[in-house]
Amino acid sequence: GLFFSEEPHGAAPVDFLQELPSCQSARRRRGGTQERRAAPQGPAATRVAEPRALEQDGGEQAARPAREYPLCIAEKRRLRDFQQADIKYLSRWKKWKRSSSKSLKKILSETKGVSSYLVLWRHDIHSIEGRFGTGIQSYFSFLRFLVLLNFIIFILMFSFVTLPIIISNYGIFNSTIAKISSKNIEYNCTIYEPSGNKGLVYFYTYLQDLLSGTGILEVTSLFYGYYTIDTVWISIMRYNLPLAYLLATFAYLALSLLWIIKRSVGGFKQNLVHDADPFQSYCNKVFAGWDFCITDPNAAQLKHRSLQYELQMDLAEERLKQKIADRTIKEKLRIYSLRIFINIIVIAVLSGCFYSIYRVTVFSQEKSNVSIRNDTRTDSIEAVQYLPSIVITLANFIGPQIFSFLIRFEDYLPAFEIILTLMRCVFLRLANIAVLLFSLWSQISDCAADKCEPCGYNYKLYPCWESDVGQEMYKLMIFDFIIILAFTLFMDFPRKLLVTHCSCKAIQWWGLQEFSISDNVLEIIYGQTICWIGTFFSPLLPAIATVKYFIIFYIKKMSLIHTRKPADKPIRASSSNFFFLVVLLIGLILAFIPVGVSIASIPSSKACGPFRNFNTSWQVVPDTILGFPRGLQQVLFGMASEAFAVPFFIVICLVMFYFMALAGAHKRVVEQLREQLVLVRFDSLY
Repeated sequence: GLFFSEEPHGAAPVDFLQELPSCQSARRRRGGTQERRAAPQGPAATRVAEPRALEQDGGEQAARPAREYPLCIAEKRRLRDFQQADIKYLSRWKKWKRSSSKSLKKILSETKGVSSYLVLWRHDIHSIEGRFGTGIQSYFSFLRFLVLLNFIIFILMFSFVTLPIIISNYGIFNSTIAKISSKNIEYNCTIYEPSGNKGLVYFYTYLQDLLSGTGILEVTSLFYGYYTIDTVWISIMRYNLPLAYLLATFAYLALSLLWIIKRSVGGFKQNLVHDADPFQSYCNKVFAGWDFCITDPNAAQLKHRSLQYELQMDLAEERLKQKIADRTIKEKLRIYSLRIFINIIVIAVLSGCFYSIYRVTVFSQEKSNVSIRNDTRTDSIEAVQYLPSIVITLANFIGPQIFSFLIRFEDYLPAFEIILTLMRCVFLRLANIAVLLFSLWSQISDCAADKCEPCGYNYKLYPCWESDVGQEMYKLMIFDFIIILAFTLFMDFPRKLLVTHCSCKAIQWWGLQEFSISDNVLEIIYGQTICWIGTFFSPLLPAIATVKYFIIFYIKKMSLIHTRKPADKPIRASSSNFFFLVVLLIGLILAFIPVGVSIASIPSSKACGPFRNFNTSWQVVPDTILGFPRGLQQVLFGMASEAFAVPFFIVICLVMFYFMALAGAHKRVVEQLREQLVLVRFDSLY
């Protein structure tokens, strides 16, 4: 075959060839994705492998099936006959070990083959890949990953937080619950009257409650305030719900972090391969850039244009680099002054968005809480509740348009233009959430004029502040989904009808909306960050996120096929998966901060929730440790002390420096090998 033939003198390394898109596509079309193993080649190599197999007495060479070797049929048959003849020299134990290993491999292979048919949206994603290429396919695969991640988080929170209460409420397994009693808490701090609907109400009131999380939803298991339970007794087993609530929060954050890192490792390796050498990038595009998964003629034409665009951009980037190198001092001063001025405009836009969100959030919370406490809910007050979500959505829509316009005047390299614009958009979207949370916490911890006495927080305005934060995250989640659905139904479809049925030159020049991968990824990462932050305050929010992304998959698929066109200038598919995960990791790190501050610093509500008897949510951990045996207490408290933390941090730093030095040594060896390959290539010409 093409990739298993004997390599000429001075050829590229095997590992590099296996990273090429054409090699990966060929392996995928043959139904296998395993890496090629080194094997003996040719009759001479086979003759060398036979005595090695005898010496190893049933080792790896003899145990490997003959079909795994890149040999011709005659040599494979010869190797198979040799392996079968060698079996009679083995002991019974090794014969049984070899047969059981072969049977286990066969069972695992068949199980893997069957399980591949159970993968969510397997056929749909393969169809999208065939029609539109791997770049757009990577977006839908990323969306599937988020659906699975949110579903696992939902199972985790439901199993350890919600399910024990359901079991005890129905008396299953002879279970009971112990409500949290107020211990040394002022009566004023325990007053909490959820905003339920009283008397005869209109139907639209229920719709408003559904969109805002108020009314009957506020007293359900959807929000933090429902879990005012200290202990669940299942038969004779005591289940500490506050501790389980806190540990489940740590578990879903740690699970998300590890899963993202695991998935990003493969993309990072591929990025290193493709970005190692500019000349290698040209070779990849010219000789191995075609995507053999494409079956649709339109997609093939699009791939042609994409490759042409990438080559044009590479050549333009080289010309621009030469132009940058030839700039005079006067030109450098002009372009640097212009960039400083544009960055001042960008900072002003960001500051305006942040200040607007802060003022609107403070105004909305004050009006809403005052009306709820006075039981004077009106249509205007209900509309005020949505002001933060509306302003955030407008900022997320207008800000990227301004950034895309300004970047044209900064005269950066094309690749850097894309990265800088995307990072500005990421910062805008994620910082908007941070400003919203800061606005809420500034109100919660507003202790002017002794508002926080004796509860430690503004209990008059926020008797159960965790549920209020959960409602804000819930509204952002619902509002984000409504905006995505509305854009598809009321903008993309009418535009498609106009372009299809109207021959006006202006409309034809306007054309169909492009399916921008980066913008769509930023949308779902924004929603996922909201889910990570809101899960602590609304334990069932991951279930809503799972359903939301499940529906968004079909909305985006329908939009891609019927109402939009693939981008003529897509981001490079080789680095898209890694970029998606890096931005997602930034969102997760941002989620750590508000959740950590809420757990460790802000006093927990005394009127609701599982931590009402603790000053902070974190206090349940040392309180639980005090119930352990004295020896175990000393060990755990010692691990949390500076005497353990400082040496542990030093050891971690030493290990990190060791691996950094090792990586540097490997990099130098790789560079030397590349230089040797170049010399060998030139020597072979003479």
